[in-house]
Amino acid sequence: MELIPHVLIFPLPLQGPVNCMLKLAQLFCLHQEIHVTFLNTEHIQQRLLNFTDIQIRFEKYPNFKFTTVPDGLPEDNPRNGEQIRKIIEGVEEVSSPLFREMVINCEKPVTCLIVDGIFTFAVDIAKEVGIPLLYFDTISPCGLWTYLAVPKLIEAGEIPFQGNDLDALVNSVPGMEGIMRRRDLPSFCRAPDLNSPIIQLVIKEGKHIVQAQGLILNTFEGLEGPILSQLRAHCPNIYAIGPLHIQMKAKLASQCLPNTAMSNSLWKEDMSCMDWLDKQPKRSVLFVSIGSLATMSKAQFLEFWYGLVNSKTRFLWVQRPGSIIGLEENNNINVPIELSESTKERGCIVSWAPQEEVLAHPSIGGFLTHSGWNSTLESIVDGVPMICWPYFVDQQVNSRYVGEVWKLGLDMKDVCDRATIERMVREVMELRKIEFLGRAKHMSKLAIASVSDGGSSYQDLDRLIEDIRLMKI
Repeated sequence: MELIPHVLIFPLPLQGPVNCMLKLAQLFCLHQEIHVTFLNTEHIQQRLLNFTDIQIRFEKYPNFKFTTVPDGLPEDNPRNGEQIRKIIEGVEEVSSPLFREMVINCEKPVTCLIVDGIFTFAVDIAKEVGIPLLYFDTISPCGLWTYLAVPKLIEAGEIPFQGNDLDALVNSVPGMEGIMRRRDLPSFCRAPDLNSPIIQLVIKEGKHIVQAQGLILNTFEGLEGPILSQLRAHCPNIYAIGPLHIQMKAKLASQCLPNTAMSNSLWKEDMSCMDWLDKQPKRSVLFVSIGSLATMSKAQFLEFWYGLVNSKTRFLWVQRPGSIIGLEENNNINVPIELSESTKERGCIVSWAPQEEVLAHPSIGGFLTHSGWNSTLESIVDGVPMICWPYFVDQQVNSRYVGEVWKLGLDMKDVCDRATIERMVREVMELRKIEFLGRAKHMSKLAIASVSDGGSSYQDLDRLIEDIRLMKI
């Protein structure tokens, strides 16, 4: 029996990785010879069915199917950033044995595995079955590089930190000397004890990533060329195929297929904000969103609000349900009257927004973001300067690169007071607006060129598809 190329894709069950890997799956589907099975947890699949057109969108690909596994968590678990360890443990304990069964007993034999970089169990399963494994790390490559440097940081005595100076420079991440301070390392590096479960998991991830037959990354040479060179010394076969969301749009356009907004959102998007944006002047609105996992305290929430109002800038603010610690719904907070009055004048608040469409809207002039990698890339593509308020994992690294290396905005990490927020909003939206918009436009052009015919990401995607199609990996 002739083997048909059949990829089994398994993302980490969180908004960012699921969104990225669904885009990659759809790119594979455009090549009818490749069959794709997409494995979601039951919780994620249900949310996608509730809030997107995913069923209809993928039904048109006869070579695609969804399948699900339980995630091992109780239904009432909020599955936010505070729960990340439990999410990973649930997958390892409950989902991974079912994943192994699926790989072994699939009626159409699996010829390639594409899984999230954190799933170290995939190495043994791939070896057992004798099929190639590609890790897709959906965090930033600059963030991933610091993960891989953790053993070096420990060996050099740079973590755990000695003393409280978070501005001390870090010298043991090759290629990042003179750039990274302690506060710019991934959040888990602040753990006082090396036995911290997340540090141990990251060390384990580093040992397993290099055992895969290749590494897929959502980035492009023009943005992270030096980092990709460092990574290739450890993982020679790298497919840098980003920004994936415009790679997807470019491929659909080249095949004359409809290129309408394709949401992979796990929340219901409030489209009314698009009507509000239509009424605002060009580049006048600051978009504010801390993503799908980040949380803040009630005090931080009010500092944000005062800073935004005091800046006198128009703003569109996503207040995600469950994002304020200790509150199920954000509207239970007693909001001072001056804040609600000022917001009526020049603000718009929604519980979730169609982010790709918002950032592409001509009235958006800046993005106050948690610096998740998808959000950062979407902002870069649309030429929108950023104010970065990172929450965890790679976001601390991303925000440093935005502010210090790419110079596409300001890094506000570890600060949350109204005066700083007001100052930084004014800086990005007024005082240095032309400077930041100019740089952002330049990087946007590089991003778009990378996915155009002959661009570096265009070529890497072609090579990935050919390697899977011809089973050459």
